[in-house]
Amino acid sequence: MQKRKLCSMDLFQSLNDKSIMNISQMEEQDQIRAICNGLLHRIRHDDYCGYDPYDALNSSLFSKIGGVRSRIARIAWQQLHRRSPVNLRPLCGIEKSRNPKGIALMVLGLIERFEQQRSNADLDEAIRLGDWLLSQRANPQAWPHSAWGYNFHWAARAFDVPLGKPNAITTCYVARALLALWRVTGHRRFVESALDAGRFLQTLYTIQGDTAFYRYVPGESAMVHNANLWTAAIVALTARHAGDDTACEQALLAARHSVRAQGEDGAWQYGERSHHGFVDGFHTGYNLEALSTLQGALATREFEKVVARGMEFYRKAFFEENGDVRYYANRKYPLDTHSVAQAVITLLRVGRSDEDHGLARQVIHCAIERLYLRREERFVYRRGRYFSNKVNYMRWTQAWAFYALSLYSSEAERRTRDAQ
Repeated sequence: MQKRKLCSMDLFQSLNDKSIMNISQMEEQDQIRAICNGLLHRIRHDDYCGYDPYDALNSSLFSKIGGVRSRIARIAWQQLHRRSPVNLRPLCGIEKSRNPKGIALMVLGLIERFEQQRSNADLDEAIRLGDWLLSQRANPQAWPHSAWGYNFHWAARAFDVPLGKPNAITTCYVARALLALWRVTGHRRFVESALDAGRFLQTLYTIQGDTAFYRYVPGESAMVHNANLWTAAIVALTARHAGDDTACEQALLAARHSVRAQGEDGAWQYGERSHHGFVDGFHTGYNLEALSTLQGALATREFEKVVARGMEFYRKAFFEENGDVRYYANRKYPLDTHSVAQAVITLLRVGRSDEDHGLARQVIHCAIERLYLRREERFVYRRGRYFSNKVNYMRWTQAWAFYALSLYSSEAERRTRDAQ
């Protein structure tokens, strides 16, 4: 094990005196592969368990002192842990655990690695994690269709979601992972569960007045654009496979709701509540990727101009000249690994041009220089203007980084083959 680590560090040392944008493609691939291997090694060491920015209500201490009984206290306690640059969780009885969305991202990354390197070990691991996801669906007595939620009680101003209650975004990402597994393995259990997840997502379809959308959380009325659009995309994918034309039409109607909310400049606010008026990079990326996926699922070009306008705004608003990715459209800091990862995914999956690929490359190299902890073989959560928050989050940070880097590496190799 020590030998593997030294090889990784030796690689970085050999690149230390070079401009990272001027290294050869082979050196770049070696570096990214070393980082992915290091991330995977650290995550495996913890059996894919980890902390999360929003897991504070798993605290046994907070439960003992009765804080869980107050909504205001729940939100305050959660925000304390999310914002603290010091990880207080071990002191407060918060244990590491597996997050279904984090596991889904790892599956997607492992499949990218398998398709690039044809390593049966990566595929076998993805299958094992996929089977774990199947075992973690929400209580079937309460939720008759396959669905997934977070591994913590989640308190926010718009939602208060108890542990075990499913939500749209987690279910969408798990369904994506299961569909990807089915594509490379042909195993029916994965596609059957994904199609059933699509039926759960269909139950979130809501008509209000003359418009329709998908709820983020069952029983909650708040409309959030990324949840609405990703649900529309996954419903379209699964419903088309099942031959359900009605569900496909509902997906289009829901997507049009969010499309109408796009600003003239191409931006989306996060949602429709009064405190949802911010515009950030990773949710904008979610929206664009979801719309692109929806168009592919239904073989339509209806949202082509919307996506093009959104991508133009995205490129202008969220990238610094040096490759840093802005969290918000109107200011640079904090730099956030989650935002970086979604930026790479959006540029490669939605933009797809040579310029977008070049920008993704610049983003990755900048993130390695500014956000990567080489000795610890992981990424920081956030970097501010004056200090960094280095708390190690599995789902929010490391899983996203692993998926984005695996995707970039796979895409770079494909482009090289195509150019030959």
